[in-house]
Amino acid sequence: MSAIRILRGEYRGKTVKNQSFSLVSGFQTGAKGGYVTVQNNGTFPNCPATVRIRVDAISDYEMISGDSVEQNTPAPTATAKIAETEEQAMTRIRERFEILTEMSKACIGGDIRAMIVSGPPGVGKSYGVEQEIEKATLFDKIAGKKLRAEVVKGSATPIGLYQTLYKYSDPNCVLVFDDCDSILLDDVALNLLKGALDSGKKRKISWLSESSTLRREGIPDSFDFKGSVIFITNLKFDKMKSQKLRDHLDALQSRCHYLDLTLDTMRDKILRIKQIAKDGVLFDGYDFEPETQDSIFEFMETNQVRLREMSLRMALKIADLRKLSPDNWRRLAETTCMKAAD
Repeated sequence: MSAIRILRGEYRGKTVKNQSFSLVSGFQTGAKGGYVTVQNNGTFPNCPATVRIRVDAISDYEMISGDSVEQNTPAPTATAKIAETEEQAMTRIRERFEILTEMSKACIGGDIRAMIVSGPPGVGKSYGVEQEIEKATLFDKIAGKKLRAEVVKGSATPIGLYQTLYKYSDPNCVLVFDDCDSILLDDVALNLLKGALDSGKKRKISWLSESSTLRREGIPDSFDFKGSVIFITNLKFDKMKSQKLRDHLDALQSRCHYLDLTLDTMRDKILRIKQIAKDGVLFDGYDFEPETQDSIFEFMETNQVRLREMSLRMALKIADLRKLSPDNWRRLAETTCMKAAD
């Protein structure tokens, strides 16, 4: 029987880290995510003889003897991807965010028409875009002029989307939709967005229903949209299960640039947080020694499966607790930042 070492995992709320077991069956995906089935070697008292340990990805465990059997575990091939070191992964992540900044500038400058940015919540994908928007509108604010850019957050009705597109339809305008995934679930709103992202020379947006709201505000039932759009989403377009939604998302991707920030694993999220801290941005103002920062990262890594989320926001919450109570911050974080054990 093969043996396996769990690098990062969880069983019934208990962290499993760098522990070895006899493998029963390889990586599979269930309703609550990925898992491997192993023999209980006494690590989990009063539990079944075989247990399912939750893991985020195949990279969260390694085979230490035997073959990587089980039809659910990919067999090694000559072209198998070599595991990234932490430094390589941080370089990859940094490059993606540098591209995000560069592409945001191009959208704001009107050099490209539209971009979709995909990545998990809480990793700073909105922050970089909003910084560029702030720079672009600074002189408008000083001069008291109408701003040529807007960041739209939350849900948007179809008619609200139509009004916003009209308001920012001039060539020098840019619209940022952040956390507006509800647009993708409404056929009317989705078709309006497709029109704004169209690759043709003219992007004509139309509202074919009678509307007293549009009439009262003097908004025509059709107009040419000449602005730029940045759509920031938590959805990973190529992983959507609904075929109908996949078809719509494929249509959106074909119309504009699509940037996947490739933060696909818990490890990637942790490294992104470390990267921001390494750049001196994350804990700016806390006056933490490097050892203190390391203790926060160690706490987050050790408790990654129980933290309510793995994000920059969570790192700052824990940093606040560390500053508030240097001696008791771990206990405070366990109580306020972590899910209750099963």
